[in-house]
Amino acid sequence: MLDSFDYKEPTCALCGGKEFYNPKQNTPDGTVEIKRILEKVDALFNKNDYDGGGRLLEYWLAEAISLKDKMGELALTSELIGYYRKVNDKNKGLNAVNRGIELVKELNQEDLVSGATVYLNCATAYKAFGELENSINYFKLAEGVYLKVLESSDARLAGLYNNMALTLVDLDKLEEANSAYQKAITVMQNIKGGELDLAITYVNLAHLHYISQDKKAVTDCLFKAYNLINEESLKKNGYYAYVCQKCAPSFEFFGYDVISKELNDLAEKIYERS
Repeated sequence: MLDSFDYKEPTCALCGGKEFYNPKQNTPDGTVEIKRILEKVDALFNKNDYDGGGRLLEYWLAEAISLKDKMGELALTSELIGYYRKVNDKNKGLNAVNRGIELVKELNQEDLVSGATVYLNCATAYKAFGELENSINYFKLAEGVYLKVLESSDARLAGLYNNMALTLVDLDKLEEANSAYQKAITVMQNIKGGELDLAITYVNLAHLHYISQDKKAVTDCLFKAYNLINEESLKKNGYYAYVCQKCAPSFEFFGYDVISKELNDLAEKIYERS
């Protein structure tokens, strides 16, 4: 049986072993500490300092690239995809999406949860930037991996279905969107501490029922969301403030101005304390 040494073209005649054919070109010169970086970024986001968080992510992405730390680059690129989506920077966002997809393939992450999560971030960004067909395609790629690997009660499935439903609504596939929302609700109802994400799902579902002209269903969903946000056990942290601000415009849209103001005021107080 032939060994790879028998047929591969050597890249370095003076090297031995693995480096005889694969010199240090793929070996990182160092790695970035993703956990510590994301902790610092989250702290900035919790203070509503999105510009500071974005600059920190971009700084460490450049550092990861200089170190040839591809796994670090992938993790930071994935985070930046979400950041650029939130600040509506389409040009940088789509560039990050393209690079994220390249890295997932280059690092053989396509069938792993890590790669699927990058695809989920890409799909969500594509939706935000109006590329709906690309969005639904990458949601389906992520779904295929998640269903194979994750438990049916995993919160990441709920996040996928909630975001996928938004794209399906924009594509005017309302029955499929409703089905995706129901899948998200089924998952989140069985997860301890999932109240805030479930509230967002109900708010999104209210908009779907508005399109379908089901006024009662709209009201039911909104007050389910409001009651979930007001659960006494919830920590009043940065994510709580984010959810309040995310839901407030929908309550205003449906005529609940007092609730909308209440949620915005609560978010501002939390950010002031942070």
